[in-house]
Amino acid sequence: MGKKGLFVVIALLAIFSSVLAGCGSGGSSAPAASDTAAQGSPANAGTSSDAGGTAQPKQEVTLKVGAAPVPHAEILEFIKPKLKEEGINLEVVVLDDEGQLNPALQDGQINANFFQHVPYLDSVSKEKGYDFAVTTKVHVEPIGFYSDKLKSRDELKDGAKIGIPNNPSNEYRALVLLQEQGLIKLKDGLTTYEATPNDIVENPKHLQFVEAEAATLPRALPDLDGAVINTNIVLEANIDPNSALFREDGNSPYANVIVVRKGDENREEIRKLGAALQTPDVKTFIQNKYGVAVVPAF
Repeated sequence: MGKKGLFVVIALLAIFSSVLAGCGSGGSSAPAASDTAAQGSPANAGTSSDAGGTAQPKQEVTLKVGAAPVPHAEILEFIKPKLKEEGINLEVVVLDDEGQLNPALQDGQINANFFQHVPYLDSVSKEKGYDFAVTTKVHVEPIGFYSDKLKSRDELKDGAKIGIPNNPSNEYRALVLLQEQGLIKLKDGLTTYEATPNDIVENPKHLQFVEAEAATLPRALPDLDGAVINTNIVLEANIDPNSALFREDGNSPYANVIVVRKGDENREEIRKLGAALQTPDVKTFIQNKYGVAVVPAF
């Protein structure tokens, strides 16, 4: 073979070797690129999968809370979006008769209720045998004295007719308010948040007391010289809370609370409900919407 032929053979061998090297390099790099994409894929971030690899959305929990219409249900409606973000569907249940909210909780129709203060709860629990737990203090509704006839406390005449709630804890509360105004004096030793006009030992104006269902007192005002009325009832009756001749101060022990069946207080959705009710946003909402009628208790 001549020199020219030898040169051609060497050139062909070099070209053939380059082709083989190129094929080997391509075959080893492709799987590596594929592995990297699988490990860093954002498609699976934040999701859970079952055994077959199917993504499972987080399950939403429904929480039923029974409430008085004003301000309780309105406050609960305000926090609904916040709880929705946390996977809780808050269902606010308003009953025509607030007296049925504790039986509804006892029977399991609702998961919690929001309408009462602890002295009231204690009094009815003794009577009905409820086994409930208190989780969250939300607000105080300062009880006040209202009148269609009088412009000030000093206008109360001898023998004036005064309406007061007839349930034990609120009746005591009303009488204590009148005592703080110097209108009556209760006997010493009343430690159970319960009292009636029979417990009055001094009554210099000879006030006459009309005991009635709390919800009926606004309608009875034309027939009375005045009445001590719970603020939620005042709001429901569209009475201006600023028209009270006098009221409790902010140091009242009658904070309205969230109540649940004992044993449920540590459930996650109950804890989240309590946390959502005690935020700066809720405090601002209460202050802006209700003014003196409702005072945050946190």
